[in-house]
Amino acid sequence: MTGAEIAAIAKSWLGTPYRHQASAKGQGTDCLGLLRGVWREVVGPEPAALPPYTSRWHEGEGEPLLDAARRFLLPATGEEPRTGDVLIFRMHAHAPAKHCGIYLGQDQFIHAYDRHAVTITRYAPWWQRRLAGRFVLTGNEKETGHE
Repeated sequence: MTGAEIAAIAKSWLGTPYRHQASAKGQGTDCLGLLRGVWREVVGPEPAALPPYTSRWHEGEGEPLLDAARRFLLPATGEEPRTGDVLIFRMHAHAPAKHCGIYLGQDQFIHAYDRHAVTITRYAPWWQRRLAGRFVLTGNEKETGHE
């Protein structure tokens, strides 16, 4: 599956309302739920059940989101994001990475966050400075040049 196909799947979630710990297209999702929903369409069943997690940016210990990305996704190569890449963000300098989205190309990414539906946002320097990791969905690595 190509990065453009992954981006199209992610865009099919546009307008889905924000709901913490949900992952139902058109009904409710959070940022991780969006990624989980795209995973299900691209890869298949989710590889593991998720433990409960807090929605607060500063809470938590360790790096559970980055650890899961390293376990189930492939590291992205190159300096610049490619269409279909999974972006993991750290919202505060010394806080755990707790936000994610999917890069759509043309300096845009898609994500869900509190008080907003799934939306497209410019991948501006503000977001670039908060990038904690970039990954590739399994099955997308050859089509996008990630190997």
